[in-house]
Amino acid sequence: MRMHLPETVREILRKLETAGHQAYAVGGCVRDSILGKEPDDWDITTDARPEEVKDLFPRTVDTGLQHGTVTVLMGGEGYEVTTYRIDGAYTDGRHPDSIRFTPSLEEDLKRRDFTINAMAVSERGELVDLFGGQEDLRQGCIRCVGDARERFREDALRMLRAVRFAAQLNFAIEAESFAAIAELSENLKLVSKERILAELSKLLLSDHPEKAELLYESGLAPQMATHFPGFHPDYRTATLPKEKALRFAAASEALLPAELAALLKELKSDRATAERARLLAEELKRPLPSGEAALRKRLSAIGDEAFLQLMCLKEAGYGAGGEPCSGEALAARLANLRALREGILKRGDCLGLSDLAIGGADLLALGIPKGPALGDCLRTLLDYVLEDPARNKRALLLAYAKERQNKNDRGQ
Repeated sequence: MRMHLPETVREILRKLETAGHQAYAVGGCVRDSILGKEPDDWDITTDARPEEVKDLFPRTVDTGLQHGTVTVLMGGEGYEVTTYRIDGAYTDGRHPDSIRFTPSLEEDLKRRDFTINAMAVSERGELVDLFGGQEDLRQGCIRCVGDARERFREDALRMLRAVRFAAQLNFAIEAESFAAIAELSENLKLVSKERILAELSKLLLSDHPEKAELLYESGLAPQMATHFPGFHPDYRTATLPKEKALRFAAASEALLPAELAALLKELKSDRATAERARLLAEELKRPLPSGEAALRKRLSAIGDEAFLQLMCLKEAGYGAGGEPCSGEALAARLANLRALREGILKRGDCLGLSDLAIGGADLLALGIPKGPALGDCLRTLLDYVLEDPARNKRALLLAYAKERQNKNDRGQ
């Protein structure tokens, strides 16, 4: 078959070929193009040495010279250009101890993980497929290049990548490759938690996160993290927006919020994702607010974005056990809450301290001292207004604060 390449990629390939070198687009960009998807990026492989690549292109970045990789800057984009190589032994189960350059495209392709990632295409659009990658794409199959056990012993992360690709592409893992994962699953402990989280996140944000069940069937799950056995995305997860914290909260419905927080901490998640996921997990255990006042208080407490994520979870069927109704009644209640929220936002109801008609300076003028007392008074005023937004008037709030202060002074 012939493939269409972006003009900038063709220009890089042409320049290398004109200088007497072989050059091909390779890997995931070829796979995605065959599947009719727009590649995220384009990688190039060549028999040119890194210094030869640098001499040919005016703008380059030394991104991985020890592995033969130079990034060529062209048309406002970066394109990784890597010299054909043969990897040495993988004594740490993750990285080759050494690499050596080779003039052979076949040698370079045979070191790659899966057949669907071991295809290359020339500037003229001619496909090089030495290991049956195109047929495996047609069959919906994840298959290792060469001996599966050898590939997974070289780099244990490849086992998790196999499951991730199965989820992203909705493919099956070929039997021999899956058997090798089951046999070598304990080697996943050689992989850093950051890399595990990166692959897990891609799986979770795929169109088929329920493929995470393969982690249990293969024996990888116990190696992931301490609380991972409570992580179970299912068919409902795929209906949710592709937001990491949202899907982590959904997939961890069986975990306590503290267990989810511990899982994400062990996987070295960024703080924002971990905090939002835990918040959503906590909110799932609580019943939804009833009425406008309660809704304003919830919006004030967790924010509108988190509330919308909570609604998505409830609408997908998560946390339904904590609600007083189900089925059509629950759907009607959720629709009513969305309508109430729209009204609250449209009116511009006060939802936070910054929305109050008075501030700290006004309270200081009433004689309320700086410190905890001032903060307590502001929060009390906010609660007062959340009950009824019509109360958010300067004169009324000053009178309410003065009355409250007088009661405190009398010790009531």
